[in-house]
Amino acid sequence: MNLEVTPKSSWQGQLDLCFGYQNGTTQILSSRAQAPLKLQRPFYPEGNAICHSVILHTAGGIVGGDRLLLNIQLEPHAQALITTPAATKVYRSNQVEAQQSVHIQVAESACLEWLPQEAIIFNQAYYRQDLRVDLVEGASWLGWEITRFGRSARGEQFLAGEWRSHTEVWQGDHPLWIDRQWLPGSAATVQSLHGLADYPVVGTFAWVGQSVPPDFVQQARQAWMGDSAEVGVTRLTKGLVCRYRGHSTTAARKWFTTVWQHIRQDYLNRDRCIPRVW
Repeated sequence: MNLEVTPKSSWQGQLDLCFGYQNGTTQILSSRAQAPLKLQRPFYPEGNAICHSVILHTAGGIVGGDRLLLNIQLEPHAQALITTPAATKVYRSNQVEAQQSVHIQVAESACLEWLPQEAIIFNQAYYRQDLRVDLVEGASWLGWEITRFGRSARGEQFLAGEWRSHTEVWQGDHPLWIDRQWLPGSAATVQSLHGLADYPVVGTFAWVGQSVPPDFVQQARQAWMGDSAEVGVTRLTKGLVCRYRGHSTTAARKWFTTVWQHIRQDYLNRDRCIPRVW
C-alpha cells in the first residue's frame, strides 16, 4: 500500500472547546469541530465537577500536509480531562510535513489533565507538534506525550523522516517550562546515546502550576518499577517533569499513570480514576 501523499489529499482540521464551571458542574460551553477532528459526548465518571472528554481523529491517521489546530479554554474553576480513544498513527510521506498545533488557556483555580494515547511515527514520516499552555496564577496543567518511532513489532525503525515536538507553558509573561525536541530519522540517530540509544519509545510527563517538595520527586522516581529502560524526574520551579526512554509504551504509561494518580490524591484532592476509553 502506497502511503505517500501530496498536500492535495491532506486535512485542515480544527477543534475549538471552552469549558465552564456552573452550579458545581464543569460543562462544555462551546464546541466547534472541523473534520477530521470530532468530540465525543462528555461523561462524568467521578461526579459533575470534572468533565471527561474524548477527541476523535476520524481519518484514522495523520498524513503529510495535514494541519490540525486545537484551541482549548478553561474558565475559572473548570476541571477537565481530555484523552483520545486509541494511538495516533503518523504515516510516511514524500518529505511533506504534517503539523498539529494545540493552544490551551487555563484560568484561575482551573485544571486541565491532557492525556492523549501514544503516537506511532512511521518510518519516513515528517511530523511537527506544537503545544502552548497559558496559565493564570492558581491554574494548573498536567499532560504527557508518549511516542513510538517505527512500527517496532514489524521490525521497522525510524531510519528516515523527521519528528519535532515543541512545548511551552507560560504564566503571564514568564515561561514555566519550555521543551524542544528534534529527532531526524537515521541509523545514527536510532543508535546514538543522544538519540534513541536503540530504544524505540520516548515519553514525557509534566505537571506545571504548583510547587512540589523534593520528597515528591523522590516518590515519583521510586514509582518506576520496570527494567530495560532509562527514566528520570526533574523538579521545576512550579511542578515536575518525568522522562522515559525504553521499549514499551505500556511501561511508560503505567509509570506516568502512577505519578499522575499520586498528584491527583496529594495535590488535586480527587480520587484515582482511569478514563473508561483506555
